[in-house]
Amino acid sequence: LYQHQEEAIRKTIIHGRNIVVATGTGSGKTEAFLIPILNHLFREEERGSLLPGVRALLLYPMNALANDQLKRLRKLLSPCPQITFGRYTGETKEKEREAEEHFRKNFPEEPRIPNELLSRDEMRDNPPHILLTNYAMLEYLLLRPQVCEFFDGEKARHWRFIVIDEAHTYDGA
Repeated sequence: LYQHQEEAIRKTIIHGRNIVVATGTGSGKTEAFLIPILNHLFREEERGSLLPGVRALLLYPMNALANDQLKRLRKLLSPCPQITFGRYTGETKEKEREAEEHFRKNFPEEPRIPNELLSRDEMRDNPPHILLTNYAMLEYLLLRPQVCEFFDGEKARHWRFIVIDEAHTYDGA
């Protein structure tokens, strides 16, 4: 690990601190937040308390960045079927079958792994541990009662991490 990654990971895992990682493109910001998230999920699994419900929200300014992160998560989490993840954006299909077709059409070279939740229905029924979205969809989700499983109720009591990628691009209220 680079020094900034190690410092960020230690502050998050050992000291329970909030962090801001500001460093150049390709310098490993993702590892600085992903390692603490995965550590938390693996510890929950060890305790037998890894139930459906969002633990980490990864917020991106554009779908392209969320899609890049999905590719990374597929590789990383393919040997870890107990950890679920899903992208909930305007591109996410409602029903499982149409989501599967969309995935095959748009990501023909990517493997389909069972812990990636592809449809909105799947994610509402069993919220993923890691939820990727963009700021426009996050606002939409917060205003829609039918997706309250992410933010309200028994499956919503596990929130731990909020990652705001490219924070310098956000402005407004």
